[in-house]
Amino acid sequence: MDTQVEPTAAGHEYDLPPMRLTVLGATGSVGQSAIDIVLRNPGRFDVVAVVANSNAEELAILARKTSAKLAVVAREECLGQLRDALAGSGIEAAAGEAAVLDAAARPTDMVIGAIVGAAGLKPTLAAVAQGNSVALANKECLVSAGALFMAEVRRSGTTLLPVDSEHSAIFQVFENGNAEQIEKIILTASGGPFRTMPLDAMHKVTPAQALKHPNWDMGSRITIDSATMMNKGFEVIEAFHLFQIGQDQLEVLVHPQSAVHGLVQYRDGSLLAQLGSPDMRTPIAHCLAWPKRMSVPVERLDLAKIGSLTFEAPDQVRFPALRLALEAMKRGGGATTILNAADEVAVAAFLAGQIGFMDIPAVVESCLEALDARHGGRELMDVDDVLAVDAEARKTCGQWIAGR
Repeated sequence: MDTQVEPTAAGHEYDLPPMRLTVLGATGSVGQSAIDIVLRNPGRFDVVAVVANSNAEELAILARKTSAKLAVVAREECLGQLRDALAGSGIEAAAGEAAVLDAAARPTDMVIGAIVGAAGLKPTLAAVAQGNSVALANKECLVSAGALFMAEVRRSGTTLLPVDSEHSAIFQVFENGNAEQIEKIILTASGGPFRTMPLDAMHKVTPAQALKHPNWDMGSRITIDSATMMNKGFEVIEAFHLFQIGQDQLEVLVHPQSAVHGLVQYRDGSLLAQLGSPDMRTPIAHCLAWPKRMSVPVERLDLAKIGSLTFEAPDQVRFPALRLALEAMKRGGGATTILNAADEVAVAAFLAGQIGFMDIPAVVESCLEALDARHGGRELMDVDDVLAVDAEARKTCGQWIAGR
């Protein structure tokens, strides 16, 4: 984000007041893509607040570029650095959990919920409670607390728009008026960098290899989750909550070209698909302009250049993480909360060189088995209950890794 961003040629496409916008997780990959769109459309957005975990220097740069009213870091010890970086700008600086929740709850037209991990649950719920629009990029809201989260969305009347490319694709071809005519939803997966690697070689995969996704540029955890296909399992769980469809109506197809992002099959035999280049700015722009569309300078998909599109069923022997996610979804209750927490700890351990690549799903499965009797299938009562199960799963998983 240090390079100069040129405004989009289309400029103002609609004669509307600027959209009041808050970006939670502004320094992450989704947040920076969103701000790239903001900077390319001067005058179209009025940035209310930008929030980050600890990267005060980068956050200050983004706050200045967007003329944000407020910049917040979650870690209180970073407040001094943030204030110094914003000196003379007139931008308010704050820090800590209460400040993050305040920023999320400030009146806006839209909040982009892109805080990574369980830390994003309370702020995103605070954004939902204000009752406008939330562009959701935080997986934990639906994977760890899907029933609770969607209940709050319905209670507040919030418009929930999916940022994930696959869910955005489904949203675009999901005919609400014909929802009862839908046979199934199909989420596509690239298969990651190890789709054709011999199974025995996958045990020797290094973090550097796993972080090289063939198509997408993403954060480290989601890149590893894509390599194990745990991320696709998470997306199936999210789709179950987002689209209120039966679990047996959700399917995954491996599609290495990453051109088709999602499909909806209808009872009349129609199969509707959304296609596009693998660039997160497209689904983000869809949220920011919805129900209209806006110009985005992404590479246009050239089907003639691609030549062919291929699809195959996922190999659940090669990718056991997908099986674990589907089983946790069927179990319900705290199972998906445990799944997410254990996976986050296991991925961090892999990146730190403490466990192997194929140990990630093994660690998650062990944690699920250890806590299933206590929390698997049990309805979680509130956010604090979710966070308590999350914390217990993280502790259990960490102990299992340390005792290996």
